[in-house]
Amino acid sequence: MENSSWALLALLHLAALAFFTKIVFRRQPKRNLPPGPRPWPVIGNLNLVGSIPHRSLHSLSLKYGGIMQLKFGKFPVVVASSPEMAKQFLRVHDTVFASRPALAAGKHTSYNYSNMTWAPYGPFWRQARKIYLSEVFNAKKLESLEHIRIEERRNFFARLYSLSGKPVVLREHLSRYTLSSITRMVLSSKYFSELEHDKSVVKLDELLEMFEEWFLLNGVFNIGDWIPWLSFLDLQGYVKRMKALHKKLDEFFSHVINDHETRIATGKDSGPGDVVDALFQLAEDPNLEVTLTRDRMKGLLQGLLAGGTDTAATAIEWAVHELVKNPHIIKKGKEELDRVIGRNRWVEENDFSDLPYLDIIESMRLHPLSTILAPHYAMEDCKVAGYDISKGTTILINAWSIGRDPNSWDARDEFLPERFVGKEIDLTGSNFALLPFGSGRRRCPGYNLGLKFVRTILANLLHGFNLHLVDGMRPEDICMEELYGLTAPPKEPLAIIMEPLLPKNFY
Repeated sequence: MENSSWALLALLHLAALAFFTKIVFRRQPKRNLPPGPRPWPVIGNLNLVGSIPHRSLHSLSLKYGGIMQLKFGKFPVVVASSPEMAKQFLRVHDTVFASRPALAAGKHTSYNYSNMTWAPYGPFWRQARKIYLSEVFNAKKLESLEHIRIEERRNFFARLYSLSGKPVVLREHLSRYTLSSITRMVLSSKYFSELEHDKSVVKLDELLEMFEEWFLLNGVFNIGDWIPWLSFLDLQGYVKRMKALHKKLDEFFSHVINDHETRIATGKDSGPGDVVDALFQLAEDPNLEVTLTRDRMKGLLQGLLAGGTDTAATAIEWAVHELVKNPHIIKKGKEELDRVIGRNRWVEENDFSDLPYLDIIESMRLHPLSTILAPHYAMEDCKVAGYDISKGTTILINAWSIGRDPNSWDARDEFLPERFVGKEIDLTGSNFALLPFGSGRRRCPGYNLGLKFVRTILANLLHGFNLHLVDGMRPEDICMEELYGLTAPPKEPLAIIMEPLLPKNFY
């Protein structure tokens, strides 16, 4: 009898468990998830992401479509690889996906998520964007700083002229130009030394290396982000590098802020003021929604200097790769320059409405500044294109795939600048087949300045010089592979011999 009672109790327990399980499943109907490969235990689909992630994800999208779901470790990741799906995340449901995942890069290299790239959507991000737009990127401010861009552009071309006939690796000179320009615009001074024995806080090459490392580390797929219980091992060594980089960058930005603070205290600032001066004034504003601490100030400055240096240089470098690979396009571009500009002046920023063929757009289509846009993050559950996207899902927009979308682009793997001639092309995020600066709330606020940098340098390179490959190299030998990071520059820098074309006094 005793055994029968225990058996009866066990059966009643199982029946109750089955009943409640049935109720739970009724309350939680099966979710309609985007298609995607079956994840492995522990690692999910991380094994499918190679050293060039945008190409790996592109290959997967050819099988699973413009929206697919992966697992990185235990976390859901949704990849958008078509203009239609990008529009869903960046416009239709922009308010849901406007935040960022809390990855190690944002914590360790960006002052605990205190720059525009990694700040979560909320009061600080809105305040930071407002500061950027009012103090740096508004049209009046950009116009007032044009003289700096002109001076640095002339210095850039003078250096190239001095190297006439010698192989020149453009990447080094482009980065020097963009860094010199943006530091003067934002900080009023360069704050770095170009002399070997100068005792300044940082040398030019050191600062460029820091920003190059920043972009690489901010684009890596760090295992600890996706498998948290392994994070303490730092298996790839990325977090160690992030912390070392932060120490170097913090020394530089501390020097900049301390120098400004000293000049303000001693009354040495007599000019109109720069971005750092504006941040000090805002830090004293009692009505500011989020207090501007020193680290937050450094994070904002870091975003301006790193972004202004690397992105423009990378865009120009890719365009030069494509032009030298296609000499017939250089010929057409020079014909346009001779017809519109002539040989008696350089190309200026306001000339570009008359130079449609030479625009940078086609290069940005094939080589977007961020092959995968900085990740978005679902702040709540959402239904996208009929699929259920869970709160906490990371969203990756594969701009590299979108620039090769077969429904949007004919001859999508070819470099054809003429495809845009005579057409109104939007680069600010409304054309989801072309997203060089992102779209929606997280669109790059500095796109207008970036276009000024890129267009004037590229046009004047063709206007002022003939570009020749080094002896023995043919256009088809040019390497078109990428180095992956938050931006993706050419894997192999290109050496070019510069032959001046304009009168000597122009240089």
